[in-house]
Amino acid sequence: MKIKVGVAMLVVTIFAILIDGYSCKVVQFIFGDSLSDVGNNMYLSKSLAQASLPWYGIDFGNGLPNGRFSNGRTVADIIGDNMGLPRPPAYLDPSLTEDMILENGVNYASGGGGILNETGALFIQRLSLYKQIELFEGTQTLIRSKIGKVAADKFFQGARYVVALGSNDFINNYLMPVYSDSWNYNDQSFIDYLMETLKAQLQLLHTLGARQLMVFGLGPMGCIPLQRVLSTSGDCVDRANNLALSFNKAGSKLMDDLNAKLPNSSYRFGDAYDVVNNIIINPSKYGFSNSDSPCCSFGKIRPALTCVPASVLCKDRSKYLFWDEYHPSDSANQFIAKELIKKFGFTRVDQGNAPSSAPAIAPSPDQN
Repeated sequence: MKIKVGVAMLVVTIFAILIDGYSCKVVQFIFGDSLSDVGNNMYLSKSLAQASLPWYGIDFGNGLPNGRFSNGRTVADIIGDNMGLPRPPAYLDPSLTEDMILENGVNYASGGGGILNETGALFIQRLSLYKQIELFEGTQTLIRSKIGKVAADKFFQGARYVVALGSNDFINNYLMPVYSDSWNYNDQSFIDYLMETLKAQLQLLHTLGARQLMVFGLGPMGCIPLQRVLSTSGDCVDRANNLALSFNKAGSKLMDDLNAKLPNSSYRFGDAYDVVNNIIINPSKYGFSNSDSPCCSFGKIRPALTCVPASVLCKDRSKYLFWDEYHPSDSANQFIAKELIKKFGFTRVDQGNAPSSAPAIAPSPDQN
């Protein structure tokens, strides 16, 4: 009888140690759009927002497309590496398991997704923020069944959360007359609509355990190559930039309000507008030679929208701010991440892990 009791106590002790190990691992849960997508849209077979063709991923690992809308890493990749956090895999990756979630977290970001459900409808398939949160709730159910409610609650409350959406709500919704939002709202009322929706979403995340969360603001979206080429002058589109500034101002206030209201929360707003704008205004100061056109383009045919195998690459990818018509290059993301780390004082997570190894960035070959 004593032996049975002893064995039972040993099993309970080992189980408790395993549970505590799970709860102590700090991981990230990332919600976002194409700037943070690491492959979810590759598994949305009908989505028109894809980064599944060469030359996407050319400077990442084996150089093959991996779902990132860039030639290399995302800003979230780089910041996470510097904080000593593992890179979370795409939620829709069929190889994802509960053990992988406990070790690495999950990335739910989806190209074309927005804060609003209606955003990006022209892409046919994409994951809105509400859908991403719904998938996160499913993730929680899996982890509770794996390690129990108490340990799962500790695990999710100790994790880091990133929410980075908003540009599609303007570029692929409000600023396009094919969407009803473009005539149902004016600039201010649309910002209010976005903030009301985002507030409800962040409160929902808090009820699901999100305690340390960063919402990233918008850059000068009126200066992306797509907006420039669609303008008559080739200059930045002031209205789009002003909308980004208004979004950032309202978003910063929202985070301050939520931080004061939600118990045990550390909610912050990351405004990178000035960081990107400084490069656009004076690229050579920051080591770039081009800040107004994409490195990957279809010759003189613009906008090509996405990078395709028939596209022509710039001679030196490290010198271009933009990779395609929408998205920054790996070099730009590296600079933006470095400035955000400095600006917001991101520190390494105390979990005894070295940073995730950065991908080997291949030298840019001369391509004419």
